[in-house]
Amino acid sequence: MIRSKHLIRGLGLAALLLAAAGPARANEARRLTVVELFTSQGCSSCPPANANLARISRRPGVLALSFGVTYWDRLGWKDSFARPDYTQRQYTYEPPLGQSGPFTPQMVVNGSKSLVGNDLAEVDEAIAAAEASRPGGAPSLTLEASRVAIGSRAAPAAGLDVWLVRYDPNEVKVPVHAGENSGRTLPHKNVVHDLVRLGHWRGQALDLPIAPAPTGLRTAILLQAPDGGAIAAAASD
Repeated sequence: MIRSKHLIRGLGLAALLLAAAGPARANEARRLTVVELFTSQGCSSCPPANANLARISRRPGVLALSFGVTYWDRLGWKDSFARPDYTQRQYTYEPPLGQSGPFTPQMVVNGSKSLVGNDLAEVDEAIAAAEASRPGGAPSLTLEASRVAIGSRAAPAAGLDVWLVRYDPNEVKVPVHAGENSGRTLPHKNVVHDLVRLGHWRGQALDLPIAPAPTGLRTAILLQAPDGGAIAAAASD
């Protein structure tokens, strides 16, 4: 009987600890710093930025995503991961970021800071600045295997777009046989394979169903101001 009481107490304590851990995990998800790299296998200056993205992808609190763009395919090598909608995402970023046009490599931090990405010290500085200046007021964001839940609270006037991202967390090495990187094998990490706008959040609680991720891919959710604006919150499984 004494052992049973101790067991019950122990289970009760474990339940309390698990309950306390739930909100902590949700808060950690909201604190993710999102670093997007726009890159091309046909760009000779991109491999150092690819390597830096791989380095930061292993850091807690950083969501690193690699988007292949299409406009350097004309140099003789068609990027095996590039898609027109990823190219369009980069084009959408440039006016609010003060850029005259897209370039590679380009890193965008939390949708609000642009840099080349070849200098790891500069990347570190941009991530630190984003973490230090992150505004409050982001809604709660819960990502599960089959749904995304966003809490209710005061929203920006234009609301926030809800983006679903599927990416490969593994390193993938691609032999390049033409173009500026001909003869090289290029490593890639966290390559994006799908980008879908799920909906729009305007302050009311929102629950959106999602399909299970394809085998080998992970899921991320971005809450972002429309038209290439800042990312307010992010979660990854």
